[in-house]
Amino acid sequence: MAKLAAPHPSDSTPSSSSWSKKSFLAPHAEEFCDIQLLWYLIVCVKHPFEYFFPKQISFSFHEELRGSQVLVPRNVCYSEHYEAARKAYTRTSLALHPERALVATGQVGKEPYICVWDSYTVQTVSVLKDVHTHGIACLAFDLDGQRLVSVGLDSKNAVCVWDWKRGKMLSMAPGHTDRIFDISWDLYQPNKLVSCGVKHIKFWSLCGNALTPKRGVFGKTGDLQTILCLACARDELTYSGALNGDIYVWKGINLIRTIQGAHTAGIFSMNACEEGFATGGRDGCIRLWDLTFKPITVIDLRETDQGYKGLSVRSVCWRGDHILVGTQDGEIFEIVVHERNKPFLIMQGHCEGELWALAVHPTKPLAVTGSDDRSVRIWSLVDHALIARCNMEEPIRCAAVNVDGIHLALGMKDGSFTVLRVRDMTEVVHIKDRKEAIHELKYSPDGAYLAVGCNDSSVDVYGVAQRYKKLGECVGSLSFITHLDWSSDSRYLQTNDGNGKRLLYRMPGGKEVASKEEIKGVHWASWTCVSGLEVNGIWPKYSDINDINSVDGNYIGQVLVTADDYGIVKLFRYPCLRKGAKFKKYIGHSAHVTNVRWSHDYQWVISIGGADHSVFQWKFIPERKLKDALHIAPQESLADSNSDESDSDLSDVPELDSEIEQETQLTYRRQVYKEDLPQLKEQYKEKQKSGTSKRRERAPGNSIRLHFVHGYRGYDCRSNLFYTQIGEIVYHVAAVGVIYNRQQNTQRFYLGHDDDILCLALHPLKDYVATGQVGRDPSIHIWDTETIKPLSILKGYHQYGVCAIDFSADGKRLASVGIDDSHTVVLWDWKKGEKLSVARGSKDKIFVVKMNPYVPDKLITAGIKHMKFWRRAGGGLIGRKGYVGTLGKSDTMMCAVYGRTEDMAFSGTSTGDVCIWRDIFLVKTVKAHDGPVFSMHALEKGFVTGGKDGVVALWDDSFERCLKTYAIKRAALAPGSKGLLLEDNPSIRAISLGHGHILVGTKNGEILEVDKSGPITLLVQGHMEGEVWGLATHPYLPICATVSDDKTLRIWDLSPSHCMLAVRKLKKGGRCCCFSPDGKALAVGLNDGSFLMANADTLEDLVSFHHRKDVISDIRFSPGSGKYLAVASHDSFIDIYNVMSSKRVGICKGATSYITHVDWDIRGKLLQVNTGAKEQLFFEAPRGKKQTIPSGEAEKIGWASWTSVLGFCCEGIWPVIGEVTDVTASCLTSDKTVLATGDDLGFVKLFRYPAKGKFGKFKRYVAHSTHVTNVRWTYDDSMLVTLGGADMSLMVWTNEMEGYREKRPCDSEESDIDSEEDGGYDSDVTRENEISYTIRALSTNIRPMFGIKPHLQQKEPSTDERPPVSRAPPQPEKLQTNNVGKKKRPIEDLVLELVFGYRGRDCRNNVHYLNDGDDIIYHTASVGILHNVATGTQSFYQEHNDDILCLTVNQHPKFINIVATGQVGDSADMSATAPSIHIWDAVNKQTLSILRCYHSKGVCSVSFSATGKLLLSVGLDPEHTVTIWRWQEGAKIASRAGHNQRIFVAEFRPDSDSQFVSVGVKHVKFWTLAGRALLSKKGLLSTLEDARMQTMLAVAFGANNLTFTGTISGDVCVWKDHILCRIVARAHNGPVFAMYTTLRDGLIVTGGKERRSKEGGAVKLWDQELRRCRAFRLETDQASDCVRSVCRGKGKILVGTRSAEIIEVGEKNAACSVLVSGHVDGPVWGLATHPSRDFFLSAAEDGTVRLWDIADRKMLNKVNLGHAARTVCYSPEGDMVAIGMKNGEFIILLVSSLKIWGKKRDRRCAIHDIRFSPDSRFLAVGSSENSVDFYDLTLGPTLNRISYCKDIPSFVIQMDFSADGRHLQVSTGCYKRHVYEVPSGKHLMDQAAIDRITWATWTSILGDEVMGIWSRHAEKADVSCACVSRSGISLVTGDDFGMVKLFDFPCPEKFAKHKRFLGHSPHVANIRFTSGDRHVVSAGGDDCSLFVWKCVHMPH
Repeated sequence: MAKLAAPHPSDSTPSSSSWSKKSFLAPHAEEFCDIQLLWYLIVCVKHPFEYFFPKQISFSFHEELRGSQVLVPRNVCYSEHYEAARKAYTRTSLALHPERALVATGQVGKEPYICVWDSYTVQTVSVLKDVHTHGIACLAFDLDGQRLVSVGLDSKNAVCVWDWKRGKMLSMAPGHTDRIFDISWDLYQPNKLVSCGVKHIKFWSLCGNALTPKRGVFGKTGDLQTILCLACARDELTYSGALNGDIYVWKGINLIRTIQGAHTAGIFSMNACEEGFATGGRDGCIRLWDLTFKPITVIDLRETDQGYKGLSVRSVCWRGDHILVGTQDGEIFEIVVHERNKPFLIMQGHCEGELWALAVHPTKPLAVTGSDDRSVRIWSLVDHALIARCNMEEPIRCAAVNVDGIHLALGMKDGSFTVLRVRDMTEVVHIKDRKEAIHELKYSPDGAYLAVGCNDSSVDVYGVAQRYKKLGECVGSLSFITHLDWSSDSRYLQTNDGNGKRLLYRMPGGKEVASKEEIKGVHWASWTCVSGLEVNGIWPKYSDINDINSVDGNYIGQVLVTADDYGIVKLFRYPCLRKGAKFKKYIGHSAHVTNVRWSHDYQWVISIGGADHSVFQWKFIPERKLKDALHIAPQESLADSNSDESDSDLSDVPELDSEIEQETQLTYRRQVYKEDLPQLKEQYKEKQKSGTSKRRERAPGNSIRLHFVHGYRGYDCRSNLFYTQIGEIVYHVAAVGVIYNRQQNTQRFYLGHDDDILCLALHPLKDYVATGQVGRDPSIHIWDTETIKPLSILKGYHQYGVCAIDFSADGKRLASVGIDDSHTVVLWDWKKGEKLSVARGSKDKIFVVKMNPYVPDKLITAGIKHMKFWRRAGGGLIGRKGYVGTLGKSDTMMCAVYGRTEDMAFSGTSTGDVCIWRDIFLVKTVKAHDGPVFSMHALEKGFVTGGKDGVVALWDDSFERCLKTYAIKRAALAPGSKGLLLEDNPSIRAISLGHGHILVGTKNGEILEVDKSGPITLLVQGHMEGEVWGLATHPYLPICATVSDDKTLRIWDLSPSHCMLAVRKLKKGGRCCCFSPDGKALAVGLNDGSFLMANADTLEDLVSFHHRKDVISDIRFSPGSGKYLAVASHDSFIDIYNVMSSKRVGICKGATSYITHVDWDIRGKLLQVNTGAKEQLFFEAPRGKKQTIPSGEAEKIGWASWTSVLGFCCEGIWPVIGEVTDVTASCLTSDKTVLATGDDLGFVKLFRYPAKGKFGKFKRYVAHSTHVTNVRWTYDDSMLVTLGGADMSLMVWTNEMEGYREKRPCDSEESDIDSEEDGGYDSDVTRENEISYTIRALSTNIRPMFGIKPHLQQKEPSTDERPPVSRAPPQPEKLQTNNVGKKKRPIEDLVLELVFGYRGRDCRNNVHYLNDGDDIIYHTASVGILHNVATGTQSFYQEHNDDILCLTVNQHPKFINIVATGQVGDSADMSATAPSIHIWDAVNKQTLSILRCYHSKGVCSVSFSATGKLLLSVGLDPEHTVTIWRWQEGAKIASRAGHNQRIFVAEFRPDSDSQFVSVGVKHVKFWTLAGRALLSKKGLLSTLEDARMQTMLAVAFGANNLTFTGTISGDVCVWKDHILCRIVARAHNGPVFAMYTTLRDGLIVTGGKERRSKEGGAVKLWDQELRRCRAFRLETDQASDCVRSVCRGKGKILVGTRSAEIIEVGEKNAACSVLVSGHVDGPVWGLATHPSRDFFLSAAEDGTVRLWDIADRKMLNKVNLGHAARTVCYSPEGDMVAIGMKNGEFIILLVSSLKIWGKKRDRRCAIHDIRFSPDSRFLAVGSSENSVDFYDLTLGPTLNRISYCKDIPSFVIQMDFSADGRHLQVSTGCYKRHVYEVPSGKHLMDQAAIDRITWATWTSILGDEVMGIWSRHAEKADVSCACVSRSGISLVTGDDFGMVKLFDFPCPEKFAKHKRFLGHSPHVANIRFTSGDRHVVSAGGDDCSLFVWKCVHMPH
């Protein structure tokens, strides 16, 4: 059969196409011929929306992704010119690198990716994936070509920036809610981009990992409309092409001018070059502009000689005097400027609709195509050029050329057909006999007839000679006709229809042929039908899908080519009779291939794509030439384009070896993974709370330490055994990495894994080891064999487990393979913990991955029918299958190594051969072993192999000859070798060489050392495959016995020799065993229901019985003389035997389920039994009578042993998640104090005995991987022996008594459940813990407003609309202004000058010294503040867009004055509202990096590492995620869930970049950063009696790994490593909120909550070890001080308090000076500015009114009112102040003395506004009781109400008096403004009268004059306050989003233009101008802060 070949098309991902069934490589595949893509003729841009976006086209071979639509290749001859052509063509997903050789292309599809490839070699350079979905819309390189930006087609149109060489995403953000059409880097400003699309243009800046957009402001300069293309220029100018043909010019983000009518319709393309700009539009014109966008010239393509009506330009590219143009109809022109009306056509093709019609000329190399674009085109297959084109009236669906090549028939979509003369395309005849589309027509071989098949199920036959007269009709079909073929003699016609039916007719009459006999010998002239015996094989075996569109048979070459709906062209043998035949497949088309045909001489195949409109021409390479053609190199690809062979006849596949078969069927999936435990515990927490009423027992004092492990994992692993640098042996078993010292016979252990280790690799320097494990998100640990500490942990890219790993030769990289369904291959930079590249490996299991020792970017993988050669391309890997050729068939590869050159590789097969590869080609095979070659190792000169035959073979360096073999036999064991070899020639699974020996690992779990001279030493052994359950320890010797499903009974020495003393094979596997009390006999229970007694020394049988059918599950001798033997079985019975008489004497009945555990009492009279139904039963011996014993009595009985898991005494051993996991075994020490248990999750736990009450505390140890089946203490309790079921390991632990343990902290974990004692209580802590932060964008009304918002209200027309010209007096001023003589200057800007406030209430450690104590830095609301201590001046960092929650300063001298601040945010979607961290320079306020993070809700703590390069952040998300960043690059290094409760602070150790501590609610954790992984240890309390875990609030550090944590109770805990070693009791009276470590002298400052007292102080300075301290009192007026932040400078301590003060304390004299003060609680509702001075008053919920001085920048005074204040007002002279309270009272103070002049309470609800009339006579008081009361102040301080306003519809918000004091305007909570007369309170209804009023002040947010202040986006949030300037021409407002806005006054137009100023948190509560309009003061709602803005007036 043949092969289709493509010379170097670029690549696509390995994907298991959803329709191709599992593909085993075909045995004869290599005899196939091939076809090669030569040229494709047609490129086309079409688009569904007439003028919106070009169709996605890409020029690289992207493979379909599971049948989704894909981008298509366009040309293989990529030269730089063509490149430019293509660039011109598909701007939407193609970008050209600035060096003009590399191209980036993006595709559509479910998992689309971007390829960057070289246009000269057509090789992929990088693959970028795993980010976008649906497709890639735009791409652009930056100026130096290092970065690439892409835009996705997903719903958010994500914008993503890549470091494309490394395949790494740098930043991502949601792009826009609607389509983005173009994106470009600003080539003149670094890190700036511009994107445009539907009705928007956005200007992006990239900082850190954050892409921040600003929307372009269209303003009044131009209409808001869709922008289609753009180009950036110098001086922040951007030019963009709009949908209406205008060019919009932007400066910064503002539209500054438009060039109208640049084109008459949409501008689709804009190209910048050195000479200027070129634009192309829908009007068919190209315009050239100079660099300042002045027009140079116009070229109208419609007027040129190639032009036509409707020509639309889609892409343009200008270089020198050449211009490339791409059109909508699929042409590419090149225009030379001086011959502009003669464009040269480079490329053309079909456009709109689908392309279905294809016919080949019978005698010439011509092809004809016809499409829905109504054109028919004739192409030359030799010149690859269009030679004729003709436009028809109707869309064309099929074509045929008659035998002599004179007539061309075309079938149309409307049911007609037309015949043309080929030579001049003139019409011969046009016939319409049908109404539905003609889908197929064909001339008969003799040229006499034309058969025409129609969609109405009929075929008409016409006579050609009779001028196409209709001669017959075939009507047998029930569905539309799809294919037709004539017989060679023209007497028969066969048809296929839409139902897949094949019918035959006699010609020309059309009578159906009924008998099969009649057509038996018929030969068909062509075969294009898809159904019929000859083409059965093109259909898959087990499917009846109908997706093959076209077939064409090549009788000469005996091949068949097919085209299907998935864009695939396939080659089959012809005929192919059996379903599911083998094929080769070729990728290129993007969606369905509609038709395929052989050329007249069978040299070429032509295929056409329906939706991609392309015509592909493939060269056919017959088999005989295929051998020579190998230099063409099979298509390198991300999918195996060379053809996925099908899985049809596998009769010729060799038998799979039983061992391999067994191994491929192993599943490593778990019901419950250890990673699931925290979640499961949370789910069961509720149940547990009810259960733990009793105080739980403490964990035991003893602990155990792993001492020795018997076993090695060989049965399903390979190459997992190595010598380290110093000659120790490293291997793995269960979840333990073992380092074995063979001289001393000792082991050391790496215990970082928590589940089965499946693979192990050694670093080339032999000092580091990598191990991969099973897990839901499995991890790879790289650890040091010397220190046994993890260096890096890699996870996040595999599923279920990691089955193969390998280091690169330089040791920097690591490759790993997962056991997920696609066996993902990942390449890592392991030290950084970064994934470099990833690819899908194979559907079948991969056994090995090997990195190329010479080229770090290359690797091989080998597995089931799989040998693949990979090379790295950016973020992807490109794989090519090994090419077997005729040398053999594709075999299963079990091992692989590289040879001495980079292109030589060797692999061992499952049949015993070694395959030798050069590049990807198999060169030869050598027979090496009988049975599979499991292991292979490359030496300096030669190789060593090991196989299933148990032979180790040494080879020369070319595998020419075998130099030596070693058979692993018992006879060869060296004398003195410890242990016993179980069988001769065990299957060898691992081989390694070193130190003069060969190290061999076997399937049976043995490790042997073979001396070069022959003798063999046995080093390690364990049980073989099958579970191990039976375990017994000897009554007085340090030995134990085990029995397993592997049918062996073994005796092990637990003393220093650690070897297997004896072994015996059994007829069946066993599950239990027991020594007799005298140690002489050993009883063993077997799985078939029998048991035997053996001599304990010789293991020879003494006696055996077989009374039961099911497994014997436990067997026990009675104590003392061992007279009785109890034998328990799964039949639910226990048989009691008399040992002396060897008779059964009793049967215990009554259990409802199988028996699990049996124990005797001391007297040997009573049995305690556990069953599978969780019953605890008692039986009397010897007869077996059932007894009922109450639980209280049962515990009084003395038991000889305790292995029970049920009962009152061990209720506490069952975990919270007892439903998911079983406790399988337990054993009590002989002193009855410690109970050891083993469970299904692989944990060994120690409990204090008796463990009464639920959920006892324990110590937990992880070493076994899955269930622990048995645990036993040795006779003297010195050791604990445990068995792992499936991991087949026997582990020996030493018991370390209570006192002994102090020397070494144990590596156990504490109990699962946090202690139920509460962590203490404090109101401040509770409030901070429960606070929920709203983000600005989601903030809602600060007031409970209702009704219709002003901008949505319908305006009533006023009754007397004045005529335009009126003699009425001019309208009075809206506002009384006092500076009449002065020229009024409008305010053009506000600049933040001062902020009064500090966020101390819920933040900590957020005040720091900078510049040697001259400045302090802190934050409030969303501004960072640098405050000069001497002058009080402030400067601000204002880049945050929401509240700052934390702040830290970088202490490293290299990063001086660098500050990090974290803010609140929304969900973590990386958009502008996502939480972020800003790193900035405190002096110049420049942002250095922005880190958008996945901490949803916000960032609550940040800390720099010792070198200053890393930043640690903690989130407020439910998991309280902890993340480490490399902040300069914006790269996230590691992230992990921190704790399920709030973390308050996390800080790096001051001397470390890898260690930090986090503290929070009832938790302290000690963290280590290893690579990309974060490892944590909980703080251990167990060393101190009665220490309990409290809520921890602060952390500080001391030398020698000491850590100090401040608690909620006022204690400070001192930790050494992670163990509590001391408590400093009552360091403070209340919670210790803040701690600070001074780096220069190690002294520690603590700050806490203290009541005022003589000796105590809220701030204390301690020595380095927290033994002595000095207290400082803060001189504030608070009853108790609550310190939230401390910092120490030179001789000074800086303190931030809960009451929003920042105080500096002198260390020598303890003097305090207040630097900053502010309100404690908000909102700050009341605000009043002095009528003539720069003072203002504020009144807040904290019950204070404060007087502030703007000039001196400080608080002058404050009055405590005892109640929350809501409003405050100065009298017009400034001598009195009125204050309204929340309780309905109001007070009038005299300013001079601050004495109360009068007070009154006439209302019960809050007073919302209070106002003096302009003449100071009246006081108006507005409240939330819908009322305004008037008081006459001239009547003295009695304050009797004189009247009030009637019928106010809602609560009062603001009030203003008129200038004459006769009217009052009131704005209310239902968005209505009313005017009342003063003092009568009468409602004024006359609108004309209202319009004539001049107001003294204006603070109303309602009224026509201020309609423009209401924004479009005020659905949920409102404008909350407003104030008009004293000059009456400017207006400022504050709103619920925290914005201050500046408008002109009045602003009656809706949505008026304004400037906005950010800084406040959500809700600005009030806002005022100061006297003379010098400043604006705004008061915050949530942030309790006062902002003073300086007004910048326009110059005169």
